Amino acid sequence: MYKILVINPGSTSTKIAVFEDEKMVLSQTLRHSTEELAPFEHIFDQYEFRKSAILKFLEESGYKIEDFSAIVGRGGLLRPIPGGTYEVDETMIEELRYAKQGEHASNLGAVLAHELALNAGTKAYIVDPVVVDEMTDLARISGHPEFLRRSIFHALNQKAVARRAASEIGKNYEEANLIVVHMGGGISIGAHVKGKVVDVNNALDGDGPFTPERSGTLPLTQLIDLCFSGKYSKEWILKRIKGNGGLVGYLGTNSALEVQKRIDQNDRQAELVYRAMAYQIAKWIGKMAAAMKGEVDAIVLTGGLAYDEKYMVKWLKEYIFFIAPVLVYPGGDEEKALALGVLRVLRGQEKPKIYHEEAERWQRITSL
Repeated sequence: MYKILVINPGSTSTKIAVFEDEKMVLSQTLRHSTEELAPFEHIFDQYEFRKSAILKFLEESGYKIEDFSAIVGRGGLLRPIPGGTYEVDETMIEELRYAKQGEHASNLGAVLAHELALNAGTKAYIVDPVVVDEMTDLARISGHPEFLRRSIFHALNQKAVARRAASEIGKNYEEANLIVVHMGGGISIGAHVKGKVVDVNNALDGDGPFTPERSGTLPLTQLIDLCFSGKYSKEWILKRIKGNGGLVGYLGTNSALEVQKRIDQNDRQAELVYRAMAYQIAKWIGKMAAAMKGEVDAIVLTGGLAYDEKYMVKWLKEYIFFIAPVLVYPGGDEEKALALGVLRVLRGQEKPKIYHEEAERWQRITSL
């Protein structure tokens, strides 16, 4: 039996889980108040604080760090790399320490896992970080040579549910063609072809359908006019399209539950906007089906919005039923996805990847 410690840092919390093989035997969210985090200017400055909180929790729960076969952290903002399970190395630590690709709480995942693994005498890993990039050369072309389409999406959850869906239809992930739709605060729609996400919208930068709080792809000329109107700062515009867009912009809330409640109360505007979000998601699913030449084994709906069978799931099925069977896996169990990625390595089902080798190889490929 393999015992795996999972560390998933968020902006104001650190999720901890302990797995014995596939079974989660302990789960806890360590909350960090604004006052506790206030002294730290940069996210990496929180490292010792979060490490102490993790060790204290493990001790109180009766675990020693030496009990674990492996430790896995949430992957942060790294250079683009293919999907898979990566052994944490010094190159990765250096880039995350100095936030060379951007600052985010998830950057702490690999660093915390590495330090604790050293103390435990075992290895540290990350699995399918948001920077996973397996796009084809065709998909990377934007329409202008000064712009390159980037792959930033919910890779961890997408890859995990894609493996689950492939198993359900009697195939290995590397044999299946799937469209995976993660629907949360951000929405990403990926074309999974034989184990690789060959095309996907950039969910971080606003590409794709609008979401509970993001505007998605907007009419380009209108956006340019707004930017050069002289009325608004860059920061104001960025906040409008990522944070104050989508449901927030139209309805004043990012809560899908609140919108569903309004629809139940016959709010026609709420229904129109919410249905429009489903309509846009469906159109992007259709785009991915076209990119796959219609060879789609299944469409997978996941993320928080997939819990809404009454409206969102129902409407989506009405639009996309003709493409392929629809499988629904609500939520996004990141801790289990991380544990399963490491478990595949521990069992010898796949080899761990080396970060600097894969990042350098990607750089060579995309610079051709």
